[in-house]
Amino acid sequence: MTTATTPPAVPDDEARRRPAAGTALLSAVGGQNLSLIGALAAVLTVFGLLNDHYLSLTNMQVIAEAATITGLLAVVQTVVIICGGLDISVGSQAGVASVVSAMAFTSTGSNAFAGMAAAVAVGLLVGVLNGAVIVYGRVNPTIATLAGLAAYKGLAQLLSDGRAQGYVLNDAVFVFLGRGRIAGLPVMVWILVAVALAVHVLLTRTDIGRNIYAVGGNDTAARLAGIDINKYLVSVYALIGAVAAVAGILLTARTGSGQPTSGSEGLELKAITAAALGGCALKGGKGTVGGTLLAVALLGALENGLTGQGINSFWQNVAQGALLVVAVVVQQRRTGERAVGLPA
Repeated sequence: MTTATTPPAVPDDEARRRPAAGTALLSAVGGQNLSLIGALAAVLTVFGLLNDHYLSLTNMQVIAEAATITGLLAVVQTVVIICGGLDISVGSQAGVASVVSAMAFTSTGSNAFAGMAAAVAVGLLVGVLNGAVIVYGRVNPTIATLAGLAAYKGLAQLLSDGRAQGYVLNDAVFVFLGRGRIAGLPVMVWILVAVALAVHVLLTRTDIGRNIYAVGGNDTAARLAGIDINKYLVSVYALIGAVAAVAGILLTARTGSGQPTSGSEGLELKAITAAALGGCALKGGKGTVGGTLLAVALLGALENGLTGQGINSFWQNVAQGALLVVAVVVQQRRTGERAVGLPA
């Protein structure tokens, strides 16, 4: 006798297309970003247990404000890395802009807007110069901007005679930029949010952004598709120069004077580390502003926590370098890229 069996239920098309909740979350946020969120939560938890005041609103604002200048440079570093380049002169560019903003402010009779305009103009000029050396001089971006790192640092010291220049804390505009609050948050943080949002929209919602990803992903294919690679590279470096100038202006507003090196030295390493931790492929073609900002938050929280525990700043530099190595190693593992010097 044959027993009738019930055929297994076949899920309808909608059920088959519906991703699991975990998969949907991973797709929306991204595996890299989830890892950063987890690491940030761990850092906040550990230092929150070690220090009762670490998670206070006041300290969170301190962390956010301290990370603003690094965040600005990391956001535009993300753009240039996506485009297949690199800029390790951003800290020196910010130093030049800081000095110029203070000196122009003083020489124009305490005109804050003249000081800021002069700084942005110099930043654009420096950025275009970097791009021109790379594109038309056919110099590797790392070498070109390494030269810029030394040259712009020297320029800032020459202009300032190696000393802080001007005094801007008697000006309402600079005081507002450096110490003002809007809706309870520092003005500097709002500036970072505005720049990050603008760059995010540029990269994800415009043809310019799609072309930047294309240039970094495969420059030969981009050229064959009719994209003017030279124009894009020079423009991206000009953008870095302009935003580095904004960072320099904020540095002046925060410290009260133009700083040739203090406050700007080492910013290039922090910016590159944040971009790499945030998921930027150092070969180009991949990266997001959101990932970079999460990495900036992680670095800022870690630095503040270590400082609060009295850890020597030299160890903070060690931790920063280690994080950069870890970020690059993770990238290579994910892409399956062959390790240098090892058999395939």
